[in-house]
Amino acid sequence: MINKITTEWKGGMAFESDNPSGNSFLIDDKVEGVDKREGLAPKALMLSALAGCTGLDVVSVLDKMKVTDYKFKMEVSGELTEEHPKYYHKVKLDYHFYGEDLKEKKFKKAVDLSVEKYCGVMEMFRQFAQLETEIHYHNK
Repeated sequence: MINKITTEWKGGMAFESDNPSGNSFLIDDKVEGVDKREGLAPKALMLSALAGCTGLDVVSVLDKMKVTDYKFKMEVSGELTEEHPKYYHKVKLDYHFYGEDLKEKKFKKAVDLSVEKYCGVMEMFRQFAQLETEIHYHNK
């Protein structure tokens, strides 16, 4: 399968990029002396792509296991190399599950399946970064 996107320069440091789904978003980066940003920074988007990919997997697996009463968020942090070209060489992904009487084994299984088997973005990150994952349970 081939995915194709089109990214168009909109002036300054802003680009509009589409998606095979037909949606689009703005990409930009910090400019000296300008505080306002219209879009998302490219490297931060990589972390968002990682969270989105594994998050979709986790929710899908939990749905198949009939787990429905929970809230879920992820925090991803990436450490960039010092030298150019700067890239993430260390990435930490924290999964947070919230709810009453959380079935920890099911959540762990869903995360493990994503991390070890399903998440293609995770596999791409493994090619250049040391990955660490941790699951946090917040029982009410």
